[in-house]
Amino acid sequence: MARMTETELQEFLQTGTICRLGCLDPDGHPYVVPCWFHYADGGFYIVLRERSAWATYLERDGRVSLCIDTEAGDRVLAKGEASVVERPNVGGKWVAIARDMVLRYRGEEGLPYLEATRNEPRWLFFV
Repeated sequence: MARMTETELQEFLQTGTICRLGCLDPDGHPYVVPCWFHYADGGFYIVLRERSAWATYLERDGRVSLCIDTEAGDRVLAKGEASVVERPNVGGKWVAIARDMVLRYRGEEGLPYLEATRNEPRWLFFV
């Protein structure tokens, strides 16, 4: 498959395609989880609930791999270090990023869920 141009990459990453993020659990085993993402600033923002087990995995060992693909075979693969942008908080930078993700993945119908859960602390990571 041919490498995507920057325009094709931007367009592909704006679709509602789910990302699979791979990290390492405390025993060093692979842990793969489907997640939403926001692509900006040359990387991927990931918003996690405060008590997500994999948030602690990322904080302990930031090595990750990402797979964003479609049944048609289009894909973006990435690996890197997940870094903490925000520790669990209410009302941080994660809110605007989560809003963008909700609109992309669920449309306007998803906004009530975000509003109902805005007071639940979230982590913000960047890969």
